[in-house]
Amino acid sequence: MPNAPTPIYVTQPHLPPLDDFVPMLREIWDSKVLTNGGPFHQRLEAALAEHLGVGHIALFTNATVALVTALQALRITGEVITTPYSFVATAHSLLWNGIKPVFVDIDPVTLNLDPARVEAAITPQTTAILPVHCYGRPCDTAALQRIADTYGLKLIYDAAHAFGVRDGGGSVLRHGDLSVLSFHATKVFNTFEGGAIVCPDAKAKTRIDHLKNFGFVDEVTVVAPGINGKMNEFQAALGLMQLRDIDLQLDRRALIDAHYRDALAGVPGIRCVERDPRARNNHAYFAILVGPEFPLTRDALYERLKSQGIHGRRYFHPLITQFPMYRGLPSAAPANLPVATRIAQQVICLPIYPALTLDDVDRIAGIVRDAAVPRSHACPSTPTPSYANSGWSTAEWASSSPGALPCTASPASAWATTAASTTSA
Repeated sequence: MPNAPTPIYVTQPHLPPLDDFVPMLREIWDSKVLTNGGPFHQRLEAALAEHLGVGHIALFTNATVALVTALQALRITGEVITTPYSFVATAHSLLWNGIKPVFVDIDPVTLNLDPARVEAAITPQTTAILPVHCYGRPCDTAALQRIADTYGLKLIYDAAHAFGVRDGGGSVLRHGDLSVLSFHATKVFNTFEGGAIVCPDAKAKTRIDHLKNFGFVDEVTVVAPGINGKMNEFQAALGLMQLRDIDLQLDRRALIDAHYRDALAGVPGIRCVERDPRARNNHAYFAILVGPEFPLTRDALYERLKSQGIHGRRYFHPLITQFPMYRGLPSAAPANLPVATRIAQQVICLPIYPALTLDDVDRIAGIVRDAAVPRSHACPSTPTPSYANSGWSTAEWASSSPGALPCTASPASAWATTAASTTSA
């Protein structure tokens, strides 16, 4: 009996050569400085600010603590409008601050918050908007900023997916009052665990630095009920190593993304979530939507992939609004969130990471193609049982998700094809 193929997981952390990391570990051992804003921490903050093209950045032990702290830093209370289509930490950060989340639907093209629905949900209790750059695709930042300015709201971006993403004006992290990054092991840039808040000015960074260190200003002065959110020296040292070839890693992701699109081109019922052609994408995720033309339901395809050693993830299913601490909220009703509900029923994120080979991509795409057995057209008006319970009709699939374009053999974005001669600022 042949050996089973090596499992392929949705992601795999990129790590530098261990021999290159050991001298940094020795330096930490020799200095005995393990945390509390040590030299590696200071160096990484400076290096990231320069690399990302932002003025000020505050490092954190993880992005969830950074989100909680960002809300504290801006003294957010009352209600905050946010997305149901994200990892639960986005909404959990609101509950930890005693803030009521108000969920609104997403745009079917970008899978980000729909600005029109954001504006319609504003009440006298609304104090802020918390959008997510989903899969690293930039939100409609201009529209969201206009809404925030018009109604006097704070705008905090969950930019966990958006490391290195740029729009026409530069880093997407410059938008809003604060942006929060994740450096978790699953992200395109990792520090084992980690995160950061991008700040607009030195004053904001000073307040955030106090909050992440228990509120201490000096040895005897505490100015706020802070938390311990500091990044340690080991995390920061790894981050410095990761920065050395991050652009090469992003280029590799772009190549894999383009290869998937070529390999899945023309598969009926499989639609690849598109990247923004105007942005410098980081290709953090490769998401497909499984539609009614495909012979299998999303879950059946997910299980078939898993049975052959391919461990994708259904990001983001269930929706945040389906968890018990949120589903009782009026804004969490599925009828209020038709697009997010449908996308969550259809999405699979296929494996993507720099070490993934193109042969692996072909193998994964081949499993999907092999499952696409042509369907009989004898009764086209009647949904088959394979997708009758998916929440989609054929017409809805064709018209409701223009952003989930068919997987066509198209080149990577102009940003990706010129990446060899362009460095992310």
